[in-house]
Amino acid sequence: MGQVVVISTGGTIASRWQGSGFAADARGGDVLATAAVPEGVTVRVVDLMSVNSARITTRDQLALLRTVHEVLADPAVDGIVVTHGTDTLEESAFLLDLHHGDPRPVVLTGAQRPLEAPDGDGPRNLRDALLAASSPALRGHGVLVAFDGQIHAARGTIKVQTLAADAFADPSGSPVADVKDGHVLVRRRPERPEPLPLPAADAPLPRVDIVTHHCDADPLLFNAAVQAGAQGIVLVATGAGNATPEVVAAVEAAVARGVLVALTTRVPAGPVAEIYTQGGAVDLAAAGAVLTGTLRVGQARIATLAAVLAVPDADDTAGRTRALRHAVAAPPAS
Repeated sequence: MGQVVVISTGGTIASRWQGSGFAADARGGDVLATAAVPEGVTVRVVDLMSVNSARITTRDQLALLRTVHEVLADPAVDGIVVTHGTDTLEESAFLLDLHHGDPRPVVLTGAQRPLEAPDGDGPRNLRDALLAASSPALRGHGVLVAFDGQIHAARGTIKVQTLAADAFADPSGSPVADVKDGHVLVRRRPERPEPLPLPAADAPLPRVDIVTHHCDADPLLFNAAVQAGAQGIVLVATGAGNATPEVVAAVEAAVARGVLVALTTRVPAGPVAEIYTQGGAVDLAAAGAVLTGTLRVGQARIATLAAVLAVPDADDTAGRTRALRHAVAAPPAS
């Protein structure tokens, strides 16, 4: 147990009724006051922003990334909790994880019910996150997500329920730990690649788009993203990563122009794999698309964004491709 810093960004856990709906407006101290702080833990609050997470931007996420690294510059800090809206929590968590090389835990949490709900889940989630952030057993486990009594690795964890309390899971994996009776019970240690360098504070923010394949889909929207100046595009394919020959041709043309293309799937679980041709992942990989394993669309986009930021030279296509392959290629979990 020790000192934990809570970085407050808003979300449902900080939301109050606004007359027609809920929106984030509570400060971090108000959110913290709802939770039972574990014995022996001291908490300091940093109010970074207060927004519904559907409004989070890349600029906001990079501000959070820099704040986490600034907080961890203090050796007296044992861990960090980030309170965050659930809509885009999986993306912010993965961005932090891709750049996290410190053994101290960074734990994201939030709520499915607003701040003052009588049956609110925020107080329990926040207490569990404080336990995880201060737990020596979770040192070296990277960035984590605490929700509904479970601790998940950032990589692969997505929102799987729109309203239910058990909002987060890794459809292709298992939790890292459970929280029971005030104790963290570790199940496994996630394997993670070496951290990417922090983006420069003045780095230009690249456009990274998402295009989904479906029956009767043509390359129109994909090509529109290229014409709009996208430096990266995530293709959300069917099955194990399949589209059509026309989409393959569009991917090949985009890659030739220096656009980074990541391939994921709209299927909830399982890896993208080179199995099929005639527009399938075999052809898409040959055209230059990078397969993203079990990362789903939001995190595949974050991996692409991080790769572009890691290699600022837009002409260094090979360097950006290597950075993306590094970001998506995690060894099997132990």
